[in-house]
Amino acid sequence: MQLAENLVSDTDNVTIDLVVPPEVIEAATRGGLYELGESYMRGEWETNNLFQLLFQLVTGDARIPVTFRKFSPRLIGSLIKDRVMNLQVGRRAFEVAEKHYDLGNDLFSKMLDASSMSYTCGYWRNARDLDEAQMNKIDLLCKKLKLKPGMRVLDIGCGWANFAYHAAQNYGVSVVGLTVSKEQAAFARERCQGLPVEILIQDYQTFSGSFDCIVSIEMIEAVGRKNIPTFFAMVERCLKERGLFALQVISAETFSLRSNAALDQFIMWLQHRIFPNGWIPSFPSIIDPARGNLVVEDLHNFSADYATTLRAWAVNFESAWPSLRAKYGDEFRRMWLYYLQGCEALFTARMVQLYQVVYSKGGIPGGYEAVR
Repeated sequence: MQLAENLVSDTDNVTIDLVVPPEVIEAATRGGLYELGESYMRGEWETNNLFQLLFQLVTGDARIPVTFRKFSPRLIGSLIKDRVMNLQVGRRAFEVAEKHYDLGNDLFSKMLDASSMSYTCGYWRNARDLDEAQMNKIDLLCKKLKLKPGMRVLDIGCGWANFAYHAAQNYGVSVVGLTVSKEQAAFARERCQGLPVEILIQDYQTFSGSFDCIVSIEMIEAVGRKNIPTFFAMVERCLKERGLFALQVISAETFSLRSNAALDQFIMWLQHRIFPNGWIPSFPSIIDPARGNLVVEDLHNFSADYATTLRAWAVNFESAWPSLRAKYGDEFRRMWLYYLQGCEALFTARMVQLYQVVYSKGGIPGGYEAVR
């Protein structure tokens, strides 16, 4: 394979002699980051630093001569499907679990932190490693919810029960966790044995109950554009008056006249290969519930921490690959690295945001005291 001239990058003040193969320019010109991901999976090109290459592409480095087209037949088709069809209703609500979260607990246990197995952004303030960052995040949410012994808490999209276990063990609350993943549910139930935690394999749209607090950590990205109002209506219905709801959410402007073309193309690739039917909420859609009875009490942006989290996951994944290769294969490895390091590039470029939002039902008399 003939390589193009090397480029020098100084992201994070580290000089990197970056190899840019001509196949990268050809694939990105032909079909943007979508086609670039497909060609990388096929093994058509290599680079000495995938993250740096993707970062320079999404930030428009003038030394890489690629112009991303805003509109393409693939994008137009995606826009029509996104706005006309409801892709996350009925059995389709379980598709992301079947194709992603049920890949295997062996994969996720080796990639994620050992302490909590959190597949969401860590909070790196005063953290020395991934384990501490994830425990910081979980405890921060508990403090933002003002948890007290005896409270009943709902966890929408509970994953492997990292929040449920910590909250029940350390704050004396009972937790009901919802997941659509059989693999996650089995792990979560075993983890929480002996604690007041109930794990249900159930779509949030069919659930009802009454809770003092509700939490949802990066699950809303799976509900779809058309179901955002349904999601918040369910939260408001299940939350007691003056109760608190903590939402951790990935947010960006996508598939609109104002959105970034490179970002849209990468999101389409993610929807195709990693998160079927997913949709990243825009900032207005997160704040819109304030028009009803949910009051936005606190908004916390720590988006840069996601780049650090993704980097740690990629390091763990690569370290564990020899034990995973036989089951997953080399094409999967390339797909997974493109996913992790592409996302890292977007968060590093601040094109995608990570928020923790605290809402109250009806407002907190005297105001809400924010925690950091």
